[in-house]
Amino acid sequence: MKDKNVLIISSEVVPYLPQTEQAINSFEIPKNINDHGGQTRIFMPRYGMINERRHQLHEVIRLSGMNMIVNDLDVPLVIKVASIPKERMQVYFIDNDEYFKRRALLHDADGKIFSDNDERMIFFTKGVVETVKKLNWSPDIIHLHGWFTSLFPLYLKTFYKDEPLFADSQVVSSIYAQDFEGVLSSDMKDKVAFDQVEEDHLKTIETADYHHLTKLTVEHSDGLIIATEDFPADLKSLIDKSNKPYLAYEQIKEPNAYIDFYTNKLS
Repeated sequence: MKDKNVLIISSEVVPYLPQTEQAINSFEIPKNINDHGGQTRIFMPRYGMINERRHQLHEVIRLSGMNMIVNDLDVPLVIKVASIPKERMQVYFIDNDEYFKRRALLHDADGKIFSDNDERMIFFTKGVVETVKKLNWSPDIIHLHGWFTSLFPLYLKTFYKDEPLFADSQVVSSIYAQDFEGVLSSDMKDKVAFDQVEEDHLKTIETADYHHLTKLTVEHSDGLIIATEDFPADLKSLIDKSNKPYLAYEQIKEPNAYIDFYTNKLS
């Protein structure tokens, strides 16, 4: 892993959010990469519940100020950054008052999924990619965590396919347990189609539920991680049929499992 650039993108990262399996992995994996000589940068949303003063977040003026187009709307992007104490790890926060000011993550107080999560996903996807472009930092590996990042593989292979910074990037996706029921959005397909993503790629999200978002991830990722013990059999079968390299849940507990996967399993 020496001198390899690994971009970590997640909807949850400790110490900024509670210690879920995803949030812990999104911290431990880049820490292990750093320990093996790799270079990492972490991106996550700046939710309203994150205490900016305690975690010493500050806006990066040279990276802020862009507008992301989301379903024909101009949405201003603010970039904030912080360093994880005692670690050589920098975290970039994608911020916007309309999408991320609320003091919650992806669900309301009753556990219901937010109705604008589809637009938040598009904004987050474009915001991360455009910020990495401004940093002029080319990642060898892009490691995604959770269904909220499921548009990244699609956008990198379509909307950003001619972007030289990502020409050689390998996309790895960690898939976690289902945490919402029903459809994320009835018109998510149309909002993604606005970005001139070809119709063939959009059939999967005609029904934007957990299974189809996971299927979209499998279709467009280069490598896959089953990061939950309770993984649906039909999705496991889908991964097997894809013939793409993957790590089973039992394997990720082994020391340096991710380092070995990056270096020996990805083509």
